[in-house]
Amino acid sequence: MILPPKVIHPTGEPEFTLKKSVISALIADTFNGKIHIEWDPQAQVTTMGQLAFFIQYLKIGHRFMPWVEECPLRYTSPNAPKKINVLGSFVLSILAGYTRYAHITRIQGDCVNAPLLGMTKVVGEDSARNALKAIEENAGVSWLQKHLYQSYSPLLELPWILDVDVTVKTLYGHQEGATVGYNHHKPGRPSHTFHTYMIANVRLILDVEVQAGNRSSSAYTAPGLWTLLDRIPRAHWPAFIRGDSDWGSDTIMSEAEQRGVDYLFKLKKSPLVKKLIHQYHCKSGWVKTHAGFEAFATELKLITWKTARRVVIVRRRLGKDRAQAPSNALLHQFSLVEPAEDLSAFEYSVLVTSLDAEVITIVQHYRDRADCENNFDEIKNQWGWCGFVTQKLAPCRLIARMIALIYNWWSLFVRLVEAEKHFEAIVSRPLLLNGVGKQTQHAGQTTLTITSSHGRESYVKAAYTRVCAFFDELKAIAPQLTPLQCWYRILSEAMKKYLKGVVLKPPNLISFES
Repeated sequence: MILPPKVIHPTGEPEFTLKKSVISALIADTFNGKIHIEWDPQAQVTTMGQLAFFIQYLKIGHRFMPWVEECPLRYTSPNAPKKINVLGSFVLSILAGYTRYAHITRIQGDCVNAPLLGMTKVVGEDSARNALKAIEENAGVSWLQKHLYQSYSPLLELPWILDVDVTVKTLYGHQEGATVGYNHHKPGRPSHTFHTYMIANVRLILDVEVQAGNRSSSAYTAPGLWTLLDRIPRAHWPAFIRGDSDWGSDTIMSEAEQRGVDYLFKLKKSPLVKKLIHQYHCKSGWVKTHAGFEAFATELKLITWKTARRVVIVRRRLGKDRAQAPSNALLHQFSLVEPAEDLSAFEYSVLVTSLDAEVITIVQHYRDRADCENNFDEIKNQWGWCGFVTQKLAPCRLIARMIALIYNWWSLFVRLVEAEKHFEAIVSRPLLLNGVGKQTQHAGQTTLTITSSHGRESYVKAAYTRVCAFFDELKAIAPQLTPLQCWYRILSEAMKKYLKGVVLKPPNLISFES
């Protein structure tokens, strides 16, 4: 006879629980009838289906992995996230157009692109913030400056122009360096200032420094400028430096003259500058430049200047609705002598330069500086310079340079796809990055199927076919090339319109002095 097993613990009163019904689908009543909606959290899909082409570009160009390996991020805890997971999460979030650390959560379920970058997972927002705090600032700045320099250094072999300017980032919390300064967007609001150095006309960032909101003048930008020039070999210095009216000071111009670099700045309308305008208002010899502008070249020596310098007076006749009537108009009607043209009917500006060029060329050079504002608009509003804020200033300085680096990488990649013009992120992301990608595996082969709803899908297919053909040719000879030579080949192809057929040839040795 087999006895029943002895009960060690009594069962007690049974618990009655309601069974939860498993909802497999939801029904939405639309204008096209009812539709059944289901979730599949296990599906390997991504909203950035075309990112694989950009990842291939980073791999063949040797951009991403050296950047990760040289990062001075060090953890002491064995439970800390991997360095590649942290930096890869920043790359994915910045490319997606996010502007807050909290937005990283949106891509934590991306199980397609993260492995393509060599990552095991996308880290959370707290891990991303803490990672920047764990990087020693000086080491982090040197690391990012080095890779910024490597992204554009081959292009410095050709004549180029260095644009310097400052933009304001309005702040609303309690951040280090958030002080009230010049802020034309939100007067009276605390802000940070981004002191930026750019390659003119190709929209590439050389470097950026984040400072307090009350440090917006050129006196705070100039030290970074001279340090940047010291890091660049003398043979690759710009043809000249270009800046607005805040740069027309004797200190900056004297420093540029001692270093042997030319400059083109705008002058503030001080009393002596206004006197100069009155002096030449009625003189002959004005040269017509373009679109109703005319210019006159002369010399000027302000009280604060140590020497006289070449200046170019530029003016444009205002429209009838903007011109002001002269106060002595009635006297002119009875005058037997034809009066001089009224000064208020013209708009004046004065440029100071060390360039020995024609007046028309100088005026056009300064007109081209307007592209600098377009660059600020793109990188602030479309790339996250207006976001990614922490209470400490050091992480803000690191993330600003990180955004600039990824912006440079993406801009050059877009040029590789379309060399004729620069596409801003608001155009290039939907066109070349976004698209539903579904990854499948069969017989040891991984396939990524992309579905794009963009109206220019056929153009994108043809463009990426050309890019892949170029990379196939490059991979065939890649074993014979160094990483630097591969990057030179990629830049020669991407910037062929800017280079006008010139093929960049890497030197035997190129160094970066940090």
